[in-house]
Amino acid sequence: MTTVESYVERAPLPELAGAVRTVWIQRTGPAVYVQRHLPTGGVEIHFPIGGHPQLVGPLTAPAIEAIPAHTTVVGVRFQPGTAPPLPTVLDDLVDQRLGLTELWGPSVDRLVEAMALAGTPERALMVVQAHLVREFRRADRLDPLVGEAVRALMPWHPVDIDTLATHLTLSASQLRRRCLHAVGVSPKVLQRTLRFQGFLALAQAGATASGRRGTDGIAGLAVDAGYADQAHLSRECLRLTGLTPRQLLGGSVDRCACGHEHSASYKPFLATRGARFGQELSSRRS
Repeated sequence: MTTVESYVERAPLPELAGAVRTVWIQRTGPAVYVQRHLPTGGVEIHFPIGGHPQLVGPLTAPAIEAIPAHTTVVGVRFQPGTAPPLPTVLDDLVDQRLGLTELWGPSVDRLVEAMALAGTPERALMVVQAHLVREFRRADRLDPLVGEAVRALMPWHPVDIDTLATHLTLSASQLRRRCLHAVGVSPKVLQRTLRFQGFLALAQAGATASGRRGTDGIAGLAVDAGYADQAHLSRECLRLTGLTPRQLLGGSVDRCACGHEHSASYKPFLATRGARFGQELSSRRS
């Protein structure tokens, strides 16, 4: 039977829900699959079954990967500021792809062996998640102020970075330094990345534009995500993906051109639209 290319996202284990945005299994078909990785604000770990696992650092631009035919990859995408335990700060890993063994040492070999013995990709994914649960329990506590900053920088209620720093009782330079260490990028870059992720989540969910300023379709979703207008979105989309919005979405605002199912990733992202923290900061700014 011919293997069909597929990519299936799912929610992480409940114990990882605060740290992991989504987990997935990707299978390539009889041809090489060209994957366009986009900036999300977080890091990812990729486990090709039978291959060498890698960590993809925080991206500031698209990263193109050619995945060999008949390959199965188990992956984990982390929330910004909640990377797995690492021996270095994240601004040292920006736009890099590193062998996981370089970062985790011999424990990776044991994990890869356990995944191979799991028998199926679905069970292998459970092995990875169980490993991460143990690692997070042993790890030092994540920076709570960075976590609060990430929540405030979600796109739905735009905030001024200086106002955010004051709210967190930090100077702007202190906030920047802590974000660089824990997220890999500055608060402003993270804000722009999350704004684009907000637009993409709305598009993937097939959301209807609110109709503000008389706009609909891509233009309307751009405004809903916090862009000044469609031209603003287009510039940022080219910067972050290398494509125009219509190229990325395949000419439609209810799916992306890859045809993959992303609901496990966009549903929790869209749930942050109701968060009150950003609204409070916005009102203070005005």
